[in-house]
Amino acid sequence: MRTTVTLTGDRVQDRPMTLVNQLPPGQRVELPGRGTTYVRDLAGPPTAPTVVLLHGLLATADLNWSGAYAALTRHFRVVALDQRGHGRGIRSRSRFRLEDCADDVAALADVLDVPTFVPVGYSMGGPVAQLVWRRHPERVDGLVLCATSRNFRGHPRERFAFEAMAVADIAVRVTPPAVRQWMAERMVARRAANDAYTQWAWNEFRRSDPVKLIEAARALVRFTSHEWIGDVDVPTAVVVTRDDRLVPAPRQRKLAATVPGASAFELDGDHPVVVREPERFVPVLLEACLDVSRRIRATT
Repeated sequence: MRTTVTLTGDRVQDRPMTLVNQLPPGQRVELPGRGTTYVRDLAGPPTAPTVVLLHGLLATADLNWSGAYAALTRHFRVVALDQRGHGRGIRSRSRFRLEDCADDVAALADVLDVPTFVPVGYSMGGPVAQLVWRRHPERVDGLVLCATSRNFRGHPRERFAFEAMAVADIAVRVTPPAVRQWMAERMVARRAANDAYTQWAWNEFRRSDPVKLIEAARALVRFTSHEWIGDVDVPTAVVVTRDDRLVPAPRQRKLAATVPGASAFELDGDHPVVVREPERFVPVLLEACLDVSRRIRATT
């Protein structure tokens, strides 16, 4: 049975820099045979379940989730990593694959001694979360899928964006690395005004590998789970961003309707609401995570 819950939520923080200044400690973690990533591992209450936060395309863990850490750690152990090619995530010469991102999550859980967990994916993190379940079902207790879909190629805006990425892929690959770095620095210098948060956000973005970001976009447009997402057998919640101009709300609702027993939690907001308005997004995210946690307990 599909349940739709609409929440408005209370303010989480008035100033984004407050979130940045209060970021919890992080650490570099070596994943054997895979590479080194950057992780925030935040202890929740004793015996609390673990959620693994998976950020979206072009973001980092902190860009995507800094507004959610405090609220989630009241109820969960929270693990957030920079995905490969993004931020301080794994660097690899191999072409970016969402399947590798899913395997990175399982490898990180091994290193952190987390037997089972709930992947929480936003946008691109949604396909990664879905693939974690498909490739490592014994590790997944439940799923929370936010502002995401079974595929990313049906809407004209998506097709245009990803076709532009394909052209950029060619351009970036024939550009010498030193020139790529100079171009990135110039772009950041133009956009990062005197606003401290904007400067921090662009510096965070600048950590990423531009080639891998483009490869990630192309991997995303090739992704589809429509043939197997209906087999998901763990408690699942879908957070729908109703005003989303990148992943239209009907596509998000279709995802919720396809996963057996999934609940849907809706809020007003465009695709970047998690970053721009965490006070609106985070209470809904928390309700979705608590809903999945309650249903997990009911089945064990």
